[in-house]
Amino acid sequence: MNEESKEIAARVKVLREIAEIPLEEFSRELGFHPGEYRSWESGEADFPVGSLVEIAARFKVDLTELISGKPSRLTTYCVTRGDKAPEVSRRPMYRYWNLAYKFHNKRGEPFLVEAEPETEDRPLSLNTHPGQEFDYVLEGRLLISVGGHEEELGPGDAIYYDSNELHGMKALGGKGARFLAMVL
Repeated sequence: MNEESKEIAARVKVLREIAEIPLEEFSRELGFHPGEYRSWESGEADFPVGSLVEIAARFKVDLTELISGKPSRLTTYCVTRGDKAPEVSRRPMYRYWNLAYKFHNKRGEPFLVEAEPETEDRPLSLNTHPGQEFDYVLEGRLLISVGGHEEELGPGDAIYYDSNELHGMKALGGKGARFLAMVL
């Protein structure tokens, strides 16, 4: 576990403790298994990005502040230059870049995501988080599973779905894929 992940876990724990919510109650409130949530908050495992979005919303804090420990400040607009978006390391098979990290009180979280090339022995990793999600494929091909339904998407294809449903994706064809993800 890297230092950044431990710091995120500590910030989440402090928010929960300030609100005086027991760990088991909080994990159930958010729809997580208490053991899984405990491993995230203890720093043994990384919080999934969707879970951090949900936790930030629950405590009415900006995701940028939860992740970086620094407040976002812009309220009219923000520009994120191509090589300046901060990487949000959450899962080993994906790389995320926060595309609006400087904007305060966002109604959604836009990310550029890279899915690593598929491997035959890696099962599709599924997760859930409250809200909705929109994914738009820029490069490569993705297998996306939502609520037990699978779709193959290529460049220019998009999918919008209820992210309370089990969902996950992986790159196809032995090549990586890039897509825009908007978590709402």
